[in-house]
Amino acid sequence: MFALVDCNNFYASCERVFNPNLNGKPVAILSNNDGCIIARSDECKALNIPMGAPIFKWDTFCKAHNVHVLSSNYPLYGDMSSRVMSILKQFTPDVEVYSIDESFLQFKGFENFNLNDYGQQIRQRVLKWTGIPTCVGIATTKGLSKVANKIARKYPNQTKGVYVIDTEYKRLKALKWLKIEDVWGIGRQLSKRLLTKGCKTALDFANLPEDWVKANFSVVEARLHRDLNGVPTLTLEEYNQPKKAIATTRSFDYTYSDINYIKERVATFAVTCAEKLRKQHSSCHTIIVFLKSDKHKKEQPQYSKSVAVHLPYATNSSLIISNTAVNTAVQIFKKGIQYKKAGVMVTGLVPTDNYQLNIFENENPKHQPLMQTIDKINSKYHSNKIKLANQDLQRTWKMRQERLSPRYTTNFKDIIVVK
Repeated sequence: MFALVDCNNFYASCERVFNPNLNGKPVAILSNNDGCIIARSDECKALNIPMGAPIFKWDTFCKAHNVHVLSSNYPLYGDMSSRVMSILKQFTPDVEVYSIDESFLQFKGFENFNLNDYGQQIRQRVLKWTGIPTCVGIATTKGLSKVANKIARKYPNQTKGVYVIDTEYKRLKALKWLKIEDVWGIGRQLSKRLLTKGCKTALDFANLPEDWVKANFSVVEARLHRDLNGVPTLTLEEYNQPKKAIATTRSFDYTYSDINYIKERVATFAVTCAEKLRKQHSSCHTIIVFLKSDKHKKEQPQYSKSVAVHLPYATNSSLIISNTAVNTAVQIFKKGIQYKKAGVMVTGLVPTDNYQLNIFENENPKHQPLMQTIDKINSKYHSNKIKLANQDLQRTWKMRQERLSPRYTTNFKDIIVVK
């Protein structure tokens, strides 16, 4: 059996844990640089505020309806997520962290357990230890556990936050209830395509002939089709599986045309990519750098450019990656353009301890012990204490966060004091 544990309105719930005055009130969380709404409480959804709504268009509406609008507090959300996932691992060793607020659990050898009661234990412990409300969906496959979770979330009074699909009757009833566009893994375009074939519900999709699905859809949809029919096909994935490409991209708090600002940002993005490479014990062969203007400001000149640089040898050195990225940014920089976004991506990844050496060019042997020392110090003090000279020594991520709540669990200065 599989379970999907999903935190309810996770970002808003994290804020409510430390600010109970927000309970029962509409809460909206903004994206980077306070651009648009990326998370909403149920009370906020009831006001028909759409996901992705630009705050400058909805600010007056939010004030009129007493909506509490907050900047994204990612250090807080990440720490609370880690606490929730740690609790889930107490119930089974087989856990796949699917996203910041969702995890799949697999129950092997739980045949004699009452899984509904077990799901309630999970909810109660997470709520008691972190203050985060959750819903639990349990079924014979991952795909069906997603469906069960939606039912638990939709009908909290009847299910008490836990729903188990353990019979054929429950499976058919659940799939008949779920619209095709709400099925996990069915995107907007695919749902339109299925609607033309008469598939209005998840049950319609599950009833399609397996051979026809294999012939007309990708292997992902074919596996989902088998999962929805109760045949376990989708397995738990390794959370710490090495990535095939790593990217660090950010929108700026404002638009900038200063090359020195652009160089500092690109250097910081490159160093972050290098740190991620070393964390998963990988090195890269290719570095991609891009710059973009603000597409929303139509009256200004528009510009977008990306360049890929192939290195003569694989590396994860912050010095080499940063230097290459900055030089590339200077090459593609164009005067007179107001830049809003930049990014660095590293690809062509290979294991650091097993890759082809170059007979003519290789990395300076002093770089690896230097990088290990920097990573050790930064890890020990949980902050980027050591940076390259071309980085901003005061701030790593320069974002507009005018409505930011305190970092209650990750900053000593913001810890709540009980009087």
